[in-house]
Amino acid sequence: MHFELTDEQRAIRALAREFAEQEARPLAPELDEQKRFPYELVAKLADLGLMGVPYPQEWGGGGADTLSYALVIEELARVDASLAITVAAHTSLGTYPIYAYGTPAQKERWLPDLCSGRRLAAFGLTEPEAGSDAGNTRTRARLENGEWVIDGAKQFITNAGTEISALVTITARTGPDEISNIVVPNGTPGYTIGPPYRKMGWNASDTRPLAFDGARVPEDHLLGERGAGFRQFLATLDGGRISVSALAVGLAQGAFDEALAYARERQAFGKPISKFQAIQMKLADISAEIEAARLLTYKAAVLKDHGKPFTLAAAQAKLKSGRVAVRACEEAVQIHGGYGYIEEYPVCRYYRDAKILTIGEGTDEVQQLVIARALGC
Repeated sequence: MHFELTDEQRAIRALAREFAEQEARPLAPELDEQKRFPYELVAKLADLGLMGVPYPQEWGGGGADTLSYALVIEELARVDASLAITVAAHTSLGTYPIYAYGTPAQKERWLPDLCSGRRLAAFGLTEPEAGSDAGNTRTRARLENGEWVIDGAKQFITNAGTEISALVTITARTGPDEISNIVVPNGTPGYTIGPPYRKMGWNASDTRPLAFDGARVPEDHLLGERGAGFRQFLATLDGGRISVSALAVGLAQGAFDEALAYARERQAFGKPISKFQAIQMKLADISAEIEAARLLTYKAAVLKDHGKPFTLAAAQAKLKSGRVAVRACEEAVQIHGGYGYIEEYPVCRYYRDAKILTIGEGTDEVQQLVIARALGC
């Protein structure tokens, strides 16, 4: 066991940090206020090779490991969680199913644009009555004259409605007790992308409802084996939890950095508030919690890279890091006092961005169920 990053991992982290500080930080408040998708930042990330970090270079990816990818998401989230989730959802949820389960022809058709970041991909799992109960999928697809005819709805889908979105992979019932994954390209007749949601946080990310009314795609848009969709999306979510855990760690670190800097500068009763034990205890606790969440997240990434079971570690990391992010942001706002409630201070945005981390990519309650099952309960 060792805790040192490789030279390559350090270089990737440094690249992501430099981009986050120089390119993303100046734009983050504006993008949040205007609720504007960060096209210019996504394009620059693509130029740097950071939109497909864990995928082979032959497909346009970075050829790096899962830990390197987690480091990139962490660094982006320290500055802007909306940008981080855009990259994470595209990489872990949108691109992964095609890479893991696609045929050679499907990979050749879609992966070069996705791994390079020229186009974005989305993953359509959640429905009005199928969120945590993902097996309750109501969207249906039937074969008719060599085409899948799709009817149904999805909600809370990330990256489906941007100008550079290429496709969404959806779960659909293709028979009795049978769920399959089907790729639906943007522009497919009968596939309607709804208006963006008005959200508490993640304002610069693209999140929309989707509707399918007799949408037709060729039969060869089935992804993987027919009826294997449930198993496929569970495996996809396992990997996605690592990236969201990294996002939570980065967000918590960003809030902590802001709180520490403010506490050193803010004067009260003739000295910086960082000299008061009450503030010191908050900062000490947050720093320890963040480091615990970080190590658990890295452990899950390393297990995945080594081909070892990582479902339990990923669920534990997601549960721990999401809660840490919420607490870190709450304490950061508290340390700022009234200024923490003002949008001019980044901790206000961080606080709004944090809560979704106990809900999205599997609620805390779902993570607890996954962990309990792994423990044999």
